[in-house]
Amino acid sequence: MTTPILEVRGVSQRFGKFQALSNVSVAFQPGRLTAIIGPNGAGKSTFFNVVSGAFPPTEGSIHFLGNDITGLPQHEFARIGIAKSFQITNVFKQLSAHENVRVAAQMRHARFALLRPRASMRELIDLADHLLERVGLQPVRDKPAADLAHGQQRALEIAMALACEPKLLLMDEPTAGMSPEETTTMMKLIASLATERTVILVEHKMKLVMGLCERLIVLHHGEFLAEGTPDEIRSNAEVKRVYLGQH
Repeated sequence: MTTPILEVRGVSQRFGKFQALSNVSVAFQPGRLTAIIGPNGAGKSTFFNVVSGAFPPTEGSIHFLGNDITGLPQHEFARIGIAKSFQITNVFKQLSAHENVRVAAQMRHARFALLRPRASMRELIDLADHLLERVGLQPVRDKPAADLAHGQQRALEIAMALACEPKLLLMDEPTAGMSPEETTTMMKLIASLATERTVILVEHKMKLVMGLCERLIVLHHGEFLAEGTPDEIRSNAEVKRVYLGQH
């Protein structure tokens, strides 16, 4: 058995008297595309925030490649190989698509090289172009991010995350607010990205991830409910009960 790329051990999260997560334990194997699903209020966003380093869990621990990273400052997550794409797009609206990705690449590759040789800037420019091509945005390379469609802004944020060369890509509701066409494009991109690295996405649209993910983890009221293949989850009586009337 290989070491899990990410392991959550007995994680609980409280906000005052509200228990958002309760003793959740789950392991993610490298190279897989996994979705965290559950109805609204299941604790998915809290789970995402905990595993992406937005805040440390109240109890329990997070392990990445066998190392305990509980409480590690959030900016360190990118350095060790964990990148994230948020539900709310987080791009520099006034910069072009290319400039957004180049700045992200610069943060990763040249944080401490204030007097960069011109050749290294050329490498960053080429890398930004490659990543824009990767997410299908090369045609809008020079457009300000503010002028991009919502789906394009989400794709741009993914390109920026990829500039960190992550081993693990975390995505929070990647299709939120998208049209059906944008959703289809995004799901194809996610499937493609998952052939190159481990991807974990948080999603409440169960039907959307059924045909995409190898493995699903179901949360309900902040607790672990079930995990398995799409077929196993589809036939799970508890999951059916929880999702009755849910879309």
